[in-house]
Amino acid sequence: MATQESQPLDVAAIREDFPILQRRVGGEVTPGTIGQDVPDGQRVVYLDNAATTQKPEAVVDAITEYYYGYNANVHRGLHHLSQEASVAYELAHDRVADFIGASGEREEIVFTSNTTEAENLVAYAWGLNELGPGDEVVLSEMEHHSSLVTWQQIAKRTGATVRYIRVGEDGRLDMEHARELIGPDTAMVSVVHVSNTLGTINPVSTLADMAHEQDAFIFVDGAQAVPTRPVDVEAIDADFYAFSGHKMLGPTGIGALYGKKHILEEMDPFLYGGDMITKVTYEDASWNELPWKFEAGTPRIAQGIGLDAAIDYLDDLGMENVREHEELIAEYAYDRLSEFDDIEIFGPEPGPDRAGLVAFELDGIHAHDVASIMNDHAVAIRAGHHCTQPLHQKMGITASARASFYVYNTREEVDALIDAIDDARQLFA
Repeated sequence: MATQESQPLDVAAIREDFPILQRRVGGEVTPGTIGQDVPDGQRVVYLDNAATTQKPEAVVDAITEYYYGYNANVHRGLHHLSQEASVAYELAHDRVADFIGASGEREEIVFTSNTTEAENLVAYAWGLNELGPGDEVVLSEMEHHSSLVTWQQIAKRTGATVRYIRVGEDGRLDMEHARELIGPDTAMVSVVHVSNTLGTINPVSTLADMAHEQDAFIFVDGAQAVPTRPVDVEAIDADFYAFSGHKMLGPTGIGALYGKKHILEEMDPFLYGGDMITKVTYEDASWNELPWKFEAGTPRIAQGIGLDAAIDYLDDLGMENVREHEELIAEYAYDRLSEFDDIEIFGPEPGPDRAGLVAFELDGIHAHDVASIMNDHAVAIRAGHHCTQPLHQKMGITASARASFYVYNTREEVDALIDAIDDARQLFA
């Protein structure tokens, strides 16, 4: 069992930055109760961080400061407020580039709504033009729907074929099978860095080498990786890498796509409209420089500024400390859940290739019922197929319960989860 080691983070101090963690919840939600403490309610235990994380006051303050102090559109005005907004928005791109090790800086960072939009951007702007009959896109069986469905549909339009790297019973990719699949016909490998269901940390650098040996590109879905561990896109040698701000203390509605500059330069835009052009006539148009040619219309200004603040907060904590804390809490949860014979845990055992989330099945009780009983105890977890429906079918289940952890979670909250599971067990006995 995980021991009470020295803690990499001062969690008590961190929790003070998140007022929502002090909320007391319970009972039926009605329009008049949204955001209000429930009399005699229980303090929320938030273990749904793989879906979205809570936001510290510093992030909320940065967004508020923009709206109160220099709210204006970017790249479209000579007045002072527009200049301030433009500088802040551009610096947010630079901040993201530095955070993930992109030496090309802002030219290689496109702001999107989320990881899903980033995947669609590449699939439509690159895939529709480059794929055709005889080409293959290689995914893994643990892909999120944002990858699986997107490339599936692009393949239908282009005549390309989608192939899937097997997931073994231990929750790891079959790398021998990967080497068999990634061959001369492969044009794109799209793989999740960290599985949002199994917690598996995939060897994306090795997969990148396999892809490049065949002159193929690799797209890495980093939605569960960038928030929880140091990521260096150039060390990975990813051609494309995407993640979402809301899973790393940032606001919703903001994500980032990293792309190697020379590839992005050759791609046509995904969306058309204002700000992504340099010249427009009644007959034709020419495109703006990177990254703006991929950011049509009024962009996600406040969200980008909020993401910048979230990165500052994480940098102050230290991403190695974030990784270590998350994995310690997840290991403790894994060990506690392993005490019971009627619980099956999915994914690898704790170790260097497992991240900080735990999906499980309680024998004889549907995951939705488990989550509902958790809610009675003010414990927030996820239940369902987690946008990995084919993976769940492969595992022989329709749904799983998932607890996922972040910088503000504690062992005591894991104990609260275990107590609530015991209540579910007794109710369905």
